[in-house]
Amino acid sequence: MFDTTTIREVKQLLLQPRDIVLVSHKNPDGDTIGAALGLMHYLRQLGHRVEALVPNEFPSFYRWLPGSDQLLIFDQKAKEVKEKLNNASLVFCVDFNSMDRTGNMASFLQEAPGIKIVIDHHLQPSDEFQHYFSVVETSSTGELVYSFIEAMDHLQYLNKEIALALYTAIMTDTGSFSFACNQGRTYEIVARLIDLGVDPTLVHRLVYDTFTESRLRLLGHSISNKMRVWNELHAAAIYLDKKDLSDFSYQVGDTEGVVNYPLSMEQINLSILLTEKNSLIRMSFRSKGGFDCNLFARKHYNGGGHKNAAGGNTALPMDQALQHLEETLSQYKNELGYKIGFE
Repeated sequence: MFDTTTIREVKQLLLQPRDIVLVSHKNPDGDTIGAALGLMHYLRQLGHRVEALVPNEFPSFYRWLPGSDQLLIFDQKAKEVKEKLNNASLVFCVDFNSMDRTGNMASFLQEAPGIKIVIDHHLQPSDEFQHYFSVVETSSTGELVYSFIEAMDHLQYLNKEIALALYTAIMTDTGSFSFACNQGRTYEIVARLIDLGVDPTLVHRLVYDTFTESRLRLLGHSISNKMRVWNELHAAAIYLDKKDLSDFSYQVGDTEGVVNYPLSMEQINLSILLTEKNSLIRMSFRSKGGFDCNLFARKHYNGGGHKNAAGGNTALPMDQALQHLEETLSQYKNELGYKIGFE
């Protein structure tokens, strides 16, 4: 799975105690948080001094994870985060393939003197890192962290804390095992994590059954009032402006998963969530089947990601963004019109 030379060199780097930082991408999700926390608990067992850094606030429904209270948030503690980056001899970049994915932290990460190691499963990683543990076909970065620990010959260090973090990463990045998990190894790893004490029912409840009333009402508003369906294009979009978010007391994480709902319609093969934030509109793309969200986002919206899940941005106002989106999707009418089923 991993390059043998890379494994050997990183093993050597981990032989002596070091100052290590783990960095997540901007707008942290369950995969980057779970993978980073699992890696943090593992590396601390080896005797390293480890800090986990996130660019901005993360959803409250991940705060039950052991160690989440120790995450340093750049937007809140910029000076401390910069010091940690400058003092680290190793920098693990977790669940992102380009340093600009860390937002306002990017320039400080680029300037950090430590050896940079990426653990990630996104397409087309940049050449900014010294060591790569990058496998696109893997379900999640959480699964890759498990494989990294295995490659270091350290599976004996797995414990319940690590298992909870990695299980959460895998579960959330596969939509509760509904996509991106067609390889048996994923389930073998999940079984091992359950044997270490993970309660799948409880983890699912802690992540998905913690809606506030305002979050649930925002979801209802999104579907009832802010969803546009283009049946002839087999696509749908949910669009939320600043007023929508304000009216429903938006908190970080409240729109997580909203983009998936239009895909539950039988003839819809592509769903887009447009969310107005500051001077940009953030766009999330999800598809089922063959439509390549990564290529679409890269070509038209300065974004990227996975084949069936990607993101991008536009500076257009919301009404113009929707019009541009419909016009752009019209070029892909044939690609979007496939039928789902067994061959």
